[in-house]
Amino acid sequence: MGGGEAPYKVPDWRSYKVENAPELVNVQRALASHGLKDPWLRNEVWRFDRKEFGTHGQRFRLVLFRGFKWGLVAALATVAIERALGGVAHGHGHEGHH
Repeated sequence: MGGGEAPYKVPDWRSYKVENAPELVNVQRALASHGLKDPWLRNEVWRFDRKEFGTHGQRFRLVLFRGFKWGLVAALATVAIERALGGVAHGHGHEGHH
């Protein structure tokens, strides 16, 4: 089926260490304080990889401002075109209704 090389590289599982994710170290400590251990915690390390996904603040700004430049350009172009073509002026379409 398909053959050839995969278009992505699967990282080595040994590269994911709980110690590299401060958030998960806190979870590990909290579990240890109750005498518990999560053997699958390492499987969640990739979600907290700051090199791959950035910090929470960086991801928030990315979501908030993604496409902002192009949206601003489109809005300014729309206003310029409406003004050039003599779009609705002054009364915003309510002339004669007062």
